[in-house]
Amino acid sequence: MFEIWETSEPARLISDAGSLKVALEKVDTMCRLRHDQALAHVGSTGEGYHFEIRDDDGKALARLTYVPDTTRAYKSVVVDELRGDNEHPAG
Repeated sequence: MFEIWETSEPARLISDAGSLKVALEKVDTMCRLRHDQALAHVGSTGEGYHFEIRDDDGKALARLTYVPDTTRAYKSVVVDELRGDNEHPAG
């Protein structure tokens, strides 16, 4: 089990996930939401948004700081290699 936290003050639990792949997708969804909010001028981006994926013991396994770039369309913060979508055949 993994927990997704937004660690900007105050820190808050966003969601949980049964796999790392799902946790990464949820972080990506949160970043897309923050990008859309920045485009709509909702809230303040300040120094960006801080996210963590934590294990069952509360240990941070991954950290991400996301600063929306409203000069371009949203681009996923999760690269294909992390998703496991980029499997290379043996040979």
